[in-house]
Amino acid sequence: MSFVVHTISAVGAFAVGGVRAALELWMVFVGTIAGIWRMYGRRGARRPPGALVEQMWAIGNKSLLFIIVTIGFIGMVMIYQACLQFSRAVGDLSQVGVQFLRLIVSDLGPTLTAMMLATRVGAGIAAEIGSMKVTEQVDALRMSGVLPVDYLLVPRFLASIVMTLGLAILGCAIMYAAGGLTAWLSFEVNPRIFFDTAMVRPRHVILGLMKALAYGAAIPIVSGFCGLRARGSSEGVGWATTAAVVGSSFAVISIDFILSVGALWLLGGDL
Repeated sequence: MSFVVHTISAVGAFAVGGVRAALELWMVFVGTIAGIWRMYGRRGARRPPGALVEQMWAIGNKSLLFIIVTIGFIGMVMIYQACLQFSRAVGDLSQVGVQFLRLIVSDLGPTLTAMMLATRVGAGIAAEIGSMKVTEQVDALRMSGVLPVDYLLVPRFLASIVMTLGLAILGCAIMYAAGGLTAWLSFEVNPRIFFDTAMVRPRHVILGLMKALAYGAAIPIVSGFCGLRARGSSEGVGWATTAAVVGSSFAVISIDFILSVGALWLLGGDL
């Protein structure tokens, strides 16, 4: 009997904690949107000098090499395996590049780029904000009359949206180019046949851009939320960093699923 009561109590505590965390995450998102208006959307707003540009550099430029190398190798491996299987099954490789491009534009390019950013940028945001939280710098901001969300999350939120969109576009190009080079060198696929954009429609581009924007908004919100929940000392910062990577990655996968299912439901077989 005591085991049943203990189990029910543990499940209930987990459910309550999950609901509380979801509400806190929502409040962080709402506070960030309100902070954008307070800092950038009205006359006489307070803008930290250079904060947005600094965060764009940290999120975008410093992730550039990481994204190029990772996405390039993924594109090479995917095309190699696709060509290998197609050559064994049907022997026709004329449709590999066409279908690969449509998949890249609508899903793989933005999603894989965001997953890479979730590991690097998400961990960095959580570590920075978590360190400030455990060293009471966040409390010092409140005592100085500054909302921590405005100072810490708003520049990172805007920079993440802009740079995730840019890196997603670059990631699509790098993946497609690396795949085409692999198909040409390994399987002698004519580049003119591989680099055919006939199957890509505006709806595929729009879906990919929507995913990139959603990922760019989710990563700093989840990571900042984890950083603000850090407690204790360095151990709390480590927990916040781990939670940010896991949470940001899960957010990317969830958003990808929701937007893909929504697009499939709206467009049906035309997607």
